[in-house]
Amino acid sequence: MARLFGTDGVRGLANSDLTAELALDLSVAAAHVLGEIGAFGSGRRPVAVVGRDPRASGEFLEAAVVAGLASAGTDVLKVGVLPTPAVAFLTGMLDADLGVMLSASHNPMPDNGIKFFAKGGQKLDDAIEDAIEARLREPWNRPTGAEVGRVHEHPEGVETYISHIVGTAPARLDGLRVVVDCAHGAAYRAAPEALRRLGADVTAVCAEPDGLNINHNCGSTHLDVVAAEVVAAGADVGIAHDGDADRCLAVDATGEVVDGDQILAVLALAMRAQGTLRRGSVVSTVMSNEGFRLAMRREGINVFDTAVGDRYVLEAMKAGGYNLGGEQSGHVVMLDHGTTGDGVLTAVHLLAQVASTGTSLAELASVVQRLPQVLVNVKGVDKSRVALDEGVKTAVAEAETELGATGRVLLRPSGTEPVVRVMVEAATHDQAESVARRLAATVQAELAL
Repeated sequence: MARLFGTDGVRGLANSDLTAELALDLSVAAAHVLGEIGAFGSGRRPVAVVGRDPRASGEFLEAAVVAGLASAGTDVLKVGVLPTPAVAFLTGMLDADLGVMLSASHNPMPDNGIKFFAKGGQKLDDAIEDAIEARLREPWNRPTGAEVGRVHEHPEGVETYISHIVGTAPARLDGLRVVVDCAHGAAYRAAPEALRRLGADVTAVCAEPDGLNINHNCGSTHLDVVAAEVVAAGADVGIAHDGDADRCLAVDATGEVVDGDQILAVLALAMRAQGTLRRGSVVSTVMSNEGFRLAMRREGINVFDTAVGDRYVLEAMKAGGYNLGGEQSGHVVMLDHGTTGDGVLTAVHLLAQVASTGTSLAELASVVQRLPQVLVNVKGVDKSRVALDEGVKTAVAEAETELGATGRVLLRPSGTEPVVRVMVEAATHDQAESVARRLAATVQAELAL
């Protein structure tokens, strides 16, 4: 059987793959596993922070998670609709023993997911996730009477999170005109408010979630929306989040996209200038554009690569003593201020660099000259065989020979979706497109279900 946990929790079609029963069972198992390994504080009943994004399915899944935790003797603080990084932050700030976020991030509305955070707001490692999965639906002694968990609303969580984000800003944003696309998602309140408190003139778009419209033709996966708004309004910068706001992508005043690699480079240079970039290094993933690595090398900043997923970026950062890392997709981890990727935090620090230097985002981002890169998602295939199939291996070898030293190929199974991602970098966009489409066709033919 395939592993239940992916690179970012358990995710799938809500009420089909991810049912109320599974959500309840996962919560019970998580409470048992974390309690038994000593992750809970002593001398009191464990406490869990539970939040969600605005998806309709989050309502019943939240109820299932809360029921599972309380039935296992864990008190619950319901913080409502908040970004994933806000739940992680509150888990640490409130000294809770466990955090749970219900979200499928950038996935379409019918999907949902469950992400767990340990004490301090830290993501669980693979071994603990495997232990939780192994304990699903096991017989257990249920607490009764006064031993069952109690459930409390905690509506002040959003204000606590906004104040935290504002407090990290290295500069005010007075004079900046900013468009922020909230993807009808979890940051619809926090993102515009944080920027306004720092002095920015903010236009919020796609900030009216109704439970059904999250990520629909908006947010970080549809940057044309924020780009058009920036140009129409004559704004300085556009910011786009995904459904749970752990991502931040941007557009400059002309509507040109500024991706996660460029954002990471801008922040790395800013932190080095401030003397806060630990060990003169930044952590990225194998998906980062080669132009990013060349720019950092030119600037004397070391780059360390990991597998795709902000959890792996975070692991490498902790192991190496680094405080900045991220992904091309817009996950940026700033360990001095948070425990996981935080799109609102990233936006504040990116905009602070624009405001404090008086330099346009386009000029700041130009430090990275991206090589042409094409990414194709191949659906309807057995992604578990992508590294084993001989036909795919042959096609990749031929592509690498064709590209030579001017490009590279990367095939990987998605950790959050049932697809294989085919990425090609080349000297020209036409060549990257041609090679990527050819490889995608091979993957489709060789690995078809």
